[in-house]
Amino acid sequence: MAKETKYDVIVTIINRGFSDYVIESAQRAGASGSTIILARGTGIHENEEALGIKIYPEKEIVLTIVPRETRNDIMKGICNDANLNLEGKGLCFSMPINNLLGVTHNMNINKKK
Repeated sequence: MAKETKYDVIVTIINRGFSDYVIESAQRAGASGSTIILARGTGIHENEEALGIKIYPEKEIVLTIVPRETRNDIMKGICNDANLNLEGKGLCFSMPINNLLGVTHNMNINKKK
């Protein structure tokens, strides 16, 4: 049975090759790990052309599950270390996790009390 949690997922979308900054920053702030997903951008400024060929920049999406009380500090660190305050560097947002199933060995949420 799924158990209600007090965790959030931080989603960081950056240009390919910059996920190390995000992961290292999150771990320094207390996150235990992250998952990287390869993607491509399709925004208004993403579909540039070179020699008549459309170029779709490659992106990385970093998913980091964190305790809700550490979320803001981790996000601030990520934004600072990955320079997300500069145009075109990426973005970071969070969403609440209502239920969580699977291996959660680092989170202590499925252990019997």
